[in-house]
Amino acid sequence: MRGNEKLLKVLNQRLADEIIAINQYMVQSEMCNSWGYEKLHKAIDKQTIDEMHHVRWLIQRIIFLEGTPYLVRLDEVKIGRTVLEMVKNNQEAEIMGLLTYNAAVSLAHEIEDEGSVNMLTKIIKMEESHIDWGEKQLTQINQMGLENYLANQTNNVIS
Repeated sequence: MRGNEKLLKVLNQRLADEIIAINQYMVQSEMCNSWGYEKLHKAIDKQTIDEMHHVRWLIQRIIFLEGTPYLVRLDEVKIGRTVLEMVKNNQEAEIMGLLTYNAAVSLAHEIEDEGSVNMLTKIIKMEESHIDWGEKQLTQINQMGLENYLANQTNNVIS
């Protein structure tokens, strides 16, 4: 089934953004692991896996719509040098992602592509959970201070 060219372009833009997110989160997860922040390592690693699902679904949809998944346009990865920078960078990226996914849903509705609407809506729900997680982390940092927050991210187990 040949898809709408405008929607295929939007889906490929989202695909590139999701690949950037995978790279960003994977590096951050391993940085947190290296620093001994096991809880953050696991939480960010889970988000990496979520983004991998988004990539797979976008590729499947693009192929179904007889488009070509473009995997070469990648923007800058904003990793951050500290946990606070990481959380802020990720929160910003997730909010921008949500806005662009909502615009993609509007376009899919406009061209009456309910299959794309369903797939995009599924991704939006996951992105919203990432935003919620980020908001909680920023609130905890603000309320308890960065040092106490980071102390809570370790397992404090000597092996």
